[in-house]
Amino acid sequence: MAVTDSGQVAKRPSRLFKNMAAKIATVPMVLIALVVFVGCTLWTIYHSFTRSRLLPAPEKWVGLDNYERLWSENRWLISIENLAIYGVCMLVVSLTVGFILAALLDRKIRFENTIRTIILYPFALSFVVTGLTWQWILNPQLGLQNVVREMGWTNFTFDPLNNPEIVIYGILIAGIWQGSGFVMVLLLAGMRGIDEDIWKASRVEGIPAWKTYIFIVIPMMRPVFVTAIVIIAAAIIKVYDLVVAQTSGGPGIASEVPAKYVIEKMFGAQNLGLGFAASTMMLVSVLVVLIPWAYLEFGGKKDG
Repeated sequence: MAVTDSGQVAKRPSRLFKNMAAKIATVPMVLIALVVFVGCTLWTIYHSFTRSRLLPAPEKWVGLDNYERLWSENRWLISIENLAIYGVCMLVVSLTVGFILAALLDRKIRFENTIRTIILYPFALSFVVTGLTWQWILNPQLGLQNVVREMGWTNFTFDPLNNPEIVIYGILIAGIWQGSGFVMVLLLAGMRGIDEDIWKASRVEGIPAWKTYIFIVIPMMRPVFVTAIVIIAAAIIKVYDLVVAQTSGGPGIASEVPAKYVIEKMFGAQNLGLGFAASTMMLVSVLVVLIPWAYLEFGGKKDG
């Protein structure tokens, strides 16, 4: 309640009507999120239970048949296995390499800006450009194998993109090359947010720098690591361009990934129902990543 100049008691505006301009400005964004993202997601999930082919057929309800067929198909199982290998290696290596690079730059070395720009530059490239670049580098007639052999090691063999057993690791090399710089920037920003007094105290106590990073800096950077993991995981789940540019899923189907499987089933095989079922499973994998992140970021703060 508030008293006006005339002595009358004026009611304060309720919280509902505060900042009305800002709330009205968010209406288009909320509508787009509800209609485009939530609506299309529900539409996709519904049609994954139908026998849709070239066009959606909501009346042809088949229940879980598409999911049973999906998980009995060898191509889908190979794509899941490849995604698991690529995902685990990508998370571990990119975080490790990114942290080491960030720790080195955090020591305020000379030409830091130039070095940071060079390391981050691959992230500015598209996955198609990255894939084609590494396709040439890993080409046995033109790339690394040929260079090493010309140096005298004539028995050296390194041809991962034509070997079904290790082709996913050839794709992984390109992914790490592109993504590690971005991880480095995220972690470096977190390190620069650490209070300088902590470093002064560790130097006074005689604690080595590597112990300070491991036992003090890393625990303090938990939110930064969680954010980096979520961003990397989202990129891993939807990896497509890199595979198409390097191998097109080959040799055979050895480097197949879920996103490529979805695209080919929906537009190549014209089987929307099976493609929708596969994309729904990809959505589930995204939720598996986002729900723990949301709980760590918001649930813990609420409990506190």
